[in-house]
Amino acid sequence: MSNKIFTHSLPMLYADFPTLVDALDYAALSSAGMNFYDRRCQLEDQLEYQTLKARAEAGAKRLLSLNLKKGDRVALIAETSSGFVEAFFACQYAGLVAVPLAIPMGVGQRDSWSAKLQGLLASCQPAAIITGDEWLPLVNAATHNNPELHVLSHAWFKALPEADVALQHPVPNDIAYLQYTSGSTRFPRGVIITHREVMANLRAISHDGIK
Repeated sequence: MSNKIFTHSLPMLYADFPTLVDALDYAALSSAGMNFYDRRCQLEDQLEYQTLKARAEAGAKRLLSLNLKKGDRVALIAETSSGFVEAFFACQYAGLVAVPLAIPMGVGQRDSWSAKLQGLLASCQPAAIITGDEWLPLVNAATHNNPELHVLSHAWFKALPEADVALQHPVPNDIAYLQYTSGSTRFPRGVIITHREVMANLRAISHDGIK
């Protein structure tokens, strides 16, 4: 792996885009990208935006090969990894609704997480779920009674055939993802986030939150 640390090579537009897809399309014109670090803060992986765009478009066609339709939900086990980011943007290019689901962080939480995951999946009713290998056994345990759900590791996701379809560009009022609340006081609730809303949030963070 190279030691390159990605920097900006395009004018900063402060999230002035109608959708996440437009934002990535613009970022892909640069030589910038993302760095991923492990729990010891060591550089683990790198992903250029132009590579992310290409993989997201290919991933979108792979998801559509499962006969998913616009607005269907795809649950994503939310790890800090290139695989998660690629799957998330694949949903955006495919017109599908990403549903990031948090991983267990505390000691002893894995035992209860499978039951919690069952409740979250019953709530969001996804057509597919994509996970890293570390969490696959727990995901399988939570989904064994749902044979119609497509359970995919990142490797299985990348092995799917690409549907011969033209990708439809999202519009600002399309749903980008569902964001679940923390569930600290009650069971987590899903909040609908449109492209317009997430870009407005990113714009505010870019202008006022980053100094």
